[in-house]
Amino acid sequence: MKKISLLLILMTFIGVVINLSCEADDICPESTPTTPSLIIEAYDTTNTENKKNIPNLLVAGVDNDFVLPKYGIVSTSEIVLPLKTDANSTQYVFVKDAKINNNGTPDDTSDDFITGNEDIVTINYTREEVYVSRACGYKTIYKNVTVTIEPDADNWIKSVIPVNENQTVEDETETHFNIYH
Repeated sequence: MKKISLLLILMTFIGVVINLSCEADDICPESTPTTPSLIIEAYDTTNTENKKNIPNLLVAGVDNDFVLPKYGIVSTSEIVLPLKTDANSTQYVFVKDAKINNNGTPDDTSDDFITGNEDIVTINYTREEVYVSRACGYKTIYKNVTVTIEPDADNWIKSVIPVNENQTVEDETETHFNIYH
């Protein structure tokens, strides 16, 4: 009887030790902040306190055909942009009053093109990798962020102002830059 009791106590102890050494599944919760996006708010250049929608905005990466999913010709005053994690610069083209020209062939989308007033937006920054957790890995935060508009004959973006000096992008819930148009 003593052997059975001792065996049961030993098995219980081993079970407790095994149970204590197990960890929860390594799944990164959706609520955990990861690499943030840059947030830009649009304001009226004549009344700088008023937000102003950008009519028929299309946002695409420069030198590629990738149109940001939320910005395929929409009217909005807030733009959320992912930044590259493998480079210190990201460029986008913002097209105001964008329209799709079907080139006279409505049944053939291969020759369609976008018209509108294009401004090239360049975002420069330094990257820092920050450890989040074993499940989530690392995230990139962006420091010393600047936004510039490539000058052209008809820029519709009149100015860009950071919300803070030495702007960083660590938090995806706050505005980082204001543009005036």
